[in-house]
Amino acid sequence: MLDIRFVRENAEIVKENMKKKFQENRLGMVDEAIELDAKFRAAKAEGDKLRAEKNKTAKEIGGMMARGEKDKAEEAKKQVSVYASRLNELEIIEVETSAALDKIMRRIPQIIDESVPIGKDDSENVELERFGEAVVPDFDIPYHTEIMERFNGIDLDAARNVAGNGFYYLMGDIARLHSAVISYARDFMIDRGFTYCVPPFMIRSGIVTGVMSFAEMEAMMYKIEGEDLYLIGTSEHSMIGKYIDTIVKEETLPHTLTSYSPCFRKEKGAHGLEERGVYRIHQFEKQEMVVICKPEDSMKWYDVMWKNTVDLFRSLDIPVRTLECCSGDLADLKVKSVDVEAWSPRQKKYFEVGSCSNLGDAQARRLKIRVQGSDGKYLAHTLNNTVAAPPRMLIAFLENNLNADGSVNIPVALRPYMGNKEKIETVN
Repeated sequence: MLDIRFVRENAEIVKENMKKKFQENRLGMVDEAIELDAKFRAAKAEGDKLRAEKNKTAKEIGGMMARGEKDKAEEAKKQVSVYASRLNELEIIEVETSAALDKIMRRIPQIIDESVPIGKDDSENVELERFGEAVVPDFDIPYHTEIMERFNGIDLDAARNVAGNGFYYLMGDIARLHSAVISYARDFMIDRGFTYCVPPFMIRSGIVTGVMSFAEMEAMMYKIEGEDLYLIGTSEHSMIGKYIDTIVKEETLPHTLTSYSPCFRKEKGAHGLEERGVYRIHQFEKQEMVVICKPEDSMKWYDVMWKNTVDLFRSLDIPVRTLECCSGDLADLKVKSVDVEAWSPRQKKYFEVGSCSNLGDAQARRLKIRVQGSDGKYLAHTLNNTVAAPPRMLIAFLENNLNADGSVNIPVALRPYMGNKEKIETVN
């Protein structure tokens, strides 16, 4: 979310940014926002002037009455009444224009970083770098649910009976592997200096609209009926919300946090072969990382964060690549974003397992997250990134560590979380 003053003074820059994001249909919003802002400021200025006149006149009435100037006092009272009536009109104008302006400003996208590649949609995202050798073994890799079933590790039918499509039961060694990955990801981030946190799994609407766009909210969030609460789609929302309406001391920055949570998502429109199984589901668990920092440090932390995810996947013998999101694929609040994709030897291609985003001051502006510096207050920058999100990560893990006999290797780093097992064996 941009500052209206910036939009007012840089209208063409804002419009050009929209064009880079292929949002020509929104260009009119810039002029509309500027008009509403002018109307709001005019009403406020007139109101401030009238309020001063009203107060001055009201104070003079007492003196008029004391001097016996009753007719004059009555005229002054009428004038005060006129002022009050107009002030009521102006206050309505201020409230209405402020609400309309806020609604439009929330739809004007953040200015993207100049390094972001220009492209219309995710088909034009740009590969940056590959890490690890993408190997296709000389034996067939089954679909991930088939691998899990060999270990009696998943029950989709029972979950469908209990909760419907998009849910699962994980069992035995697969369930243990799921928990091991989450625990390992937690400790991996703690070892890298991040503070561990378990946040609320429900948040109020004021937090939801502070951290994401309305379109994202409608597509993702489950609302609790009869209450001002939403189930979180990612712990990032709850973690950023922790700072709502706060003033952070500059010397305490950066705040680097890693959080665990279950996540709940509608996943509307999921379809196709690769949406079967546990690719797209309504409930999963995730380890996340969040950074609150000074504006000049946000790009440095952006690089630190995505590299953390790459390093974690490589420590589990999973080849990955980074893919930079082009302008048309960036959500409105994002300045820059990179996806981490894991290699799938079964599909012979990479698929998304995490996303790192720099949101600049967009969330901080909406939630009033300010920093107290030596020269005054300013808005913080916020960033988020996926550390690990089973069960999608389990798909990459199982495919890349599968042996020809059906067993799955446990990398050294994960063994302490799996009872020091070197492999998990199929169940006859």
